[in-house]
Amino acid sequence: MDIETLRKWIAERDTYSVLETVDVHTGERTVIREFDYVIEAPNWTGDGRFLIYNSRGRMFSYELDTGEIKVIDTGFATDCNNDHVLSPDNSQLAISHHTNEDAQSRIYILPLAGGTPKLVTEKGPSYLHGWSPDGQRLAYCAERGGQYDIYTISVNGGPETQLTNKPGLDDGPEYSPDGKHIWFNSTRSGLMQIWRMDADGANPTHMVQEEANCWFPHVSPDGRFVAYIAYRKGDVEPGDHPPNKHVELRLVSAEGGASKLIVKLFGGQGTINVNSWSPDNRTLAFVSYRLKP
Repeated sequence: MDIETLRKWIAERDTYSVLETVDVHTGERTVIREFDYVIEAPNWTGDGRFLIYNSRGRMFSYELDTGEIKVIDTGFATDCNNDHVLSPDNSQLAISHHTNEDAQSRIYILPLAGGTPKLVTEKGPSYLHGWSPDGQRLAYCAERGGQYDIYTISVNGGPETQLTNKPGLDDGPEYSPDGKHIWFNSTRSGLMQIWRMDADGANPTHMVQEEANCWFPHVSPDGRFVAYIAYRKGDVEPGDHPPNKHVELRLVSAEGGASKLIVKLFGGQGTINVNSWSPDNRTLAFVSYRLKP
């Protein structure tokens, strides 16, 4: 989304945020912490100790054992959105930051401990979603020439590779743990649906076909399951994923088939934009919201 729309949504979100986890098999929810402002999109670190999230343009770490919150030093990048991921070895953090010169989102990499961000994508807007398991490439959604498609790029920058070129919106690209596939969501069939393609863009396959608008497929660390967020048909336009809607988190086998309801919640934008599987493949971290009185 463009920066003005993002800022408008955040400004209008007079909500509390509830950082939660849910057991994907039992549906048991656990409240981790409540915030009287908007936080978004938790990433779980590979050691299971921290959740990384964004809020008000900055990046934060939350230590699960102690409840300690620390600001991650992102240098000049103080307009970060909810598209951020950790490197496979958890040493680095890739962020999407709205640059000062044109307010468009571009992708940067910095040490997870904090530091000066390094620009990866020269062009904007670019919204990060995936990091290849070999640590060499990033996958992202980008608008080029009026169309949003899936691209990949070396972590060192350089030329970008376009993987999709269909009418409509393609978004949310994420690598499978074996690096063979990229999962994504697309409106190419009408509703927003979950798709999978080879890592080079070949063989796009419609993996989840539901009467709902389904966003942001997140693959479990063992590659067996995919979690995603679903808006009820008619609640939103297929290409929109606004906040403050009644949505569902759903689970499907990575081989396809019927999905399973994990949990119903009030959320949407910010709930689970990026992969938030726990390293033991059992739990998802997410954010739900409560309207302030």
